[in-house]
This record gives sequence, C-alpha cells and structure tokens, in this order.
Amino acid sequence: MVVPVIDFSKLDGAERAETMAQIADGCENWGFFQLVNHGIPLELLDCVKKVCSESYRLREAAFRSSEPVQTLERLVEAERRGEAVAPVDDMDWEDIFYLPDAIVVNTGDQVEVLSNGRYRSAWHRVLPMRNGNRRSIASFYNPAFEAAISPAVGEGAAAAYPDYVFGDYMDVYNKQKFDAKEPRFEAVKAPKAA
Repeated sequence: MVVPVIDFSKLDGAERAETMAQIADGCENWGFFQLVNHGIPLELLDCVKKVCSESYRLREAAFRSSEPVQTLERLVEAERRGEAVAPVDDMDWEDIFYLPDAIVVNTGDQVEVLSNGRYRSAWHRVLPMRNGNRRSIASFYNPAFEAAISPAVGEGAAAAYPDYVFGDYMDVYNKQKFDAKEPRFEAVKAPKAA
C-alpha cells in the first residue's frame, strides 16, 4: 500500500490549491501522507539518522535483554519456524511502502477530534523489517497537558467527540493505546460547566 505522496515544494506556487487538496485528502481518507521536496536538507536528515543509529547502537544491549523485546523475538522466531502467531486484535495490517528521505505525516487523534472527524487518525503500528533495519524518528506536536480539546463544529452542527483535557487523554492513552480509540475519548470526557 502506498499512502499519498505530496510534493511540498508546490505549496508555494501555481499548484498550491491542488497541493492543499492533496493534503486534505491524505488527512481525510488516509490519516497519513508522505512529503517529498520538503526543503529539509538531505545532509541534515543524514546527520539525524547517524545520531539515531549511534544512540541505538549504544542502547542495543540493554534493550535486547528487556522482557518485552525477548517476548517479541520469541514471537518472531515462532513465525519464522512456520508456527501460527495470532495477529494483534485480528487486524489485517498492511505494509506501507515509504520513499527514502520522505517525511511521513500521521494526523493523529487530536487532529481527528479538532476536525470533528473530518481528518482521520489511522490506527497503525511499526513492524520490524525482515531484511534489515528500520528506523523511525517520531516527532510529536502536542498541546500543553492542561489544554482543553474540543471539536470545531459549524453553527447548528453536532460534535462527534467530547470535550476533554489533553493530559487526561494522554493518561488514558498510555494505558489503552492498543485498544480502540473511541472509548478513550469517552473515558476523558470533560465535565460540563455548571
């Protein structure tokens, strides 16, 4: 599966409207998109990759000895031997083919709520590559923990999500991140002012 690929350099030109429509489509229908020609120097991306690789190398021994990693390695080995390994929550996970040096954008739960469901948050996970290493460098743009989150709704429209405090959501998310997202929103519903 290939998520939408958007040429970010076209945002400041004659194709701006088309590029904005592509970004909206990526947010509305996928919850992900890839940016190419994003203007970040490849030298900087290479430097970040090298720093991450070195950090990973330094932490690898302790990481590999941890119980969660040993459990995962046992599951991977069982799969390699041809033994049945149950998928997580019976999900049909798809491989996403990404482009080298592209930036993958994930809209996330907060954008789904703020857009009142117009932009979707895709449920996803990162799988190890069978033939080599995989490097993901996540960068989150989150509000303050005290921030009130509520859907933007037009006049006369109903909110599809409850209002909540971001920090409360993160507390619930950290305990339930592999569960369906809808109950998380309800679990952190902010009380209505009297």
